[in-house]
Amino acid sequence: MKPIDLRSDTVTRPTPAMIQAMARAEVGDDVLGDDPTVIRLQDAVAAHLGKAAACYVPSGTMANQTAIRAQTEPGDEVLCHEGSHIIHYETGSPAALSGVMIRPLSGDRGQFDPEDVEHAARPSSVHAPNSRLLLIENTQNRGGGSVWPLDRVARVAAAGRRHGLRVHMDGARLWNASVASGTSMAAYAAHADTVSCCFSKGLGAPVGSCVAGDVETIRRVHRFRKMFGGAMRQSGVLAAACLHALEHHVDRLAEDHANAQRFAKGLANIPGVTLDRQQDTTRGGVGVETNIVFFDLAPDMAVTAAELCARLKADHGVLMLSPGPRRIRAVTHLDVTRAQVDAAVAAVERAIGVPVRV
Repeated sequence: MKPIDLRSDTVTRPTPAMIQAMARAEVGDDVLGDDPTVIRLQDAVAAHLGKAAACYVPSGTMANQTAIRAQTEPGDEVLCHEGSHIIHYETGSPAALSGVMIRPLSGDRGQFDPEDVEHAARPSSVHAPNSRLLLIENTQNRGGGSVWPLDRVARVAAAGRRHGLRVHMDGARLWNASVASGTSMAAYAAHADTVSCCFSKGLGAPVGSCVAGDVETIRRVHRFRKMFGGAMRQSGVLAAACLHALEHHVDRLAEDHANAQRFAKGLANIPGVTLDRQQDTTRGGVGVETNIVFFDLAPDMAVTAAELCARLKADHGVLMLSPGPRRIRAVTHLDVTRAQVDAAVAAVERAIGVPVRV
């Protein structure tokens, strides 16, 4: 039986139509700047985001890190939420590759307010790092796939600019934010100097992200892509998959969001399972906004999150991740059907049927 893989939307596999697009791709040498399919993808992404230029890179981490390096100098400071991807999942790259410090901000669902930026941005001083870059992650992974409201993005970005900060939007799942909110990606991107977006998550391409921005900044992104080892040769084969995803897989993200909501509602009926308080619609929370669901196991339950994930995998063929001792994350995507979501809920209910501690 094929596993029901809810570990991440990065586990998606290319569709038959996407594979055909890859096989037909016209290629050149992207390091020399003449791969026509990569050029077409970069132009399409720049237009999609309302920016002058874009650069194709292998991963979301490289997208963020080239954007940081292109807009900072060693000793500068980056302001971002304490739950940001660049802090938790990019192996210390800001320090290792750009020599910058991180100034973490707090706030519900991975978001913060203009006042937080005002308080954190440092005045110019020979004694302190220069506050140089503000990062907004939309959707916010550790915030449960939360979507930044456009007006909040505008106000936060404006606060950063008052202090001379440039703005980078980590938009790995910006497609999800756009579909869920009805806000165009260009409208979000208008408030950022650079924007990253990922094709290998909800859009289902095997490899690739882009960074978009002004011509000079993207020229620097290209330089640092090469420096960090991310320049590829006949990468039009991969870019063709991204173009196919951009043209065919964006609107269908609404199905993933609906499946995530269905999964969360099913979990809410299982004793001992608590949805993240910020996602729990049964108690007036904000609800599941996109395709990420976090849930917790009751403290008196004999099984831990890691043990439950192991049991789900071994006994039911359901794959999830345990980011904490009692916390589990599940992500819906194009390879997960509504029927599989219902099967996953039933699997959790069966796997969790163990005596509680007394």
